[in-house]
Amino acid sequence: MSEIANLQSAATPAPRASRREWIGLAVLALPCMLYSMDLTVLNLAVPQLTEELKPSAAQLLWIIDIYGFMVAGSLITMGTLGDRIGRRRLLMIGSIAFGLASIFAAFAWNAETLILARAVLGVAAATLAPSTLSLIRNMFLDDRQRTFAIGVWLASFSAGGAIGPVVGGLMLSQFWWGSVFLLAVPVMALILVLGPILLPEFRDPEAGRIDLVSAAQSLISVLSAIYGVKHIAEAGLDTTAIFFILLGIAVAILFARRQLRLADPLIDLRLFKTPTFSAALGVNILGMFVGFGAFLFVAQYLQLVLGLSPFVAGLWSVPTGVAMIVASMGVPVLATRVAASNLIASGFVLAAVGFAICTQVGTSSSPLLVTTGLVVLCLGFASIGTLTTDMIVGSAPPERAGAASAISETSFEFGGALGIAVLGSLLTSAYRGRMDGLVVTGLPEETIAAARQTLGGAVAVAADLPSAEAERLLTAARDVFTQSFAFTASICVFLSLATALMAFLLLRKASDDGDGKATALVHEAAPSGNVG
Repeated sequence: MSEIANLQSAATPAPRASRREWIGLAVLALPCMLYSMDLTVLNLAVPQLTEELKPSAAQLLWIIDIYGFMVAGSLITMGTLGDRIGRRRLLMIGSIAFGLASIFAAFAWNAETLILARAVLGVAAATLAPSTLSLIRNMFLDDRQRTFAIGVWLASFSAGGAIGPVVGGLMLSQFWWGSVFLLAVPVMALILVLGPILLPEFRDPEAGRIDLVSAAQSLISVLSAIYGVKHIAEAGLDTTAIFFILLGIAVAILFARRQLRLADPLIDLRLFKTPTFSAALGVNILGMFVGFGAFLFVAQYLQLVLGLSPFVAGLWSVPTGVAMIVASMGVPVLATRVAASNLIASGFVLAAVGFAICTQVGTSSSPLLVTTGLVVLCLGFASIGTLTTDMIVGSAPPERAGAASAISETSFEFGGALGIAVLGSLLTSAYRGRMDGLVVTGLPEETIAAARQTLGGAVAVAADLPSAEAERLLTAARDVFTQSFAFTASICVFLSLATALMAFLLLRKASDDGDGKATALVHEAAPSGNVG
């Protein structure tokens, strides 16, 4: 009977969005753009902040990783909080917090302070993404319109990724590295003005009080597990890594058991019984794991190996953002004609091709080569992000949109942060391994030791050496980094192809299991017509 009810529900046309909802979608795009800009501008600022703050290799990874870690650990709590206090209200609160934390980060005076500022930014950012996505779930009830709106939502992240390098690179060429964080302040002010005017408010009228113990458990479990994996990538498998991984697993089990007992759980675990929801979530995590690390590597390659200025490096990053925008807008159209499982699997194959192109880079290659690889990669990831998000959010009831959106965003951030940690540590390990076996004659041993930590460290050391010695050191370090970059990209090729096969099998099986909320089914049932 439930299957018949689902089919009947899918066959009944849902109310279509009006002009107000589409204008509201434009407002929701603002925090999404800023969200991705904050990531891209930091990647551009890495060389300068490395020189000025002189972080260790571990501190540099924490500066980059802690933002995503705190987002991933806080998303579930914030998504559920939005269901309770109102999604628009949470978006406003998060905007204020994000603006203040950005000012704190801009004026950080050492590596430890910047890590703290990035952690606060992560908690504030955790209010933005689930609020915007859950509002979309409630504003766009028609399945075709919702898919298109999610495509716009993802395209806004890509737009931020395209704008961020240009604006950030221009600011880095004129001001200090912290200036890039100040980009958030005027954007957040604009959201605070337009949000109450154009965005409707939604909340779950039957939601209970948020459980603080569950919130703490979700944060501890995510951070412990990620720290353990990160430690393995940096120092190998030891008692510290095993302790934190087991701690994360144990707390996650306690969290799940507590959710089953609570009358108002932080996460409704029944969502995971939906085949489409679970399969799309798993595929999303794998996809983000493979994709996120690449952009960190490329930012360093363009500036520290090819010697481009931050602004020029930002310009070379624009085509990737444009490709992501175009593909994100085109995927909803393709989804009406091609099965979601086929599109997502094809996206991973395209990503593998993009990574394969990146394996061919050299110390004297044209920036066009690595940019071409990233454009191909982005064309593939657009279908993965759009369709898996649509599956996850569309399979949840409207009153649980905040929780479902938070889980979806957690999969993005958890997979991305884990990818940056593991793949970033893998590249760093490969760099160190090759530098340890490298003999650079004529340089003091302490100089070589400092340069063996990171490429940024080698550049900083070279600045204090005579020109001839500096050139010898930089030539060796750049060659080693490029080899390590190509090695890491080749691993991503294998991971992308393996995930393509897994995505095809899992998502096709989920569709065959008769889930009435599957994307392909709702598309067939939805009425035809133009969006809007």
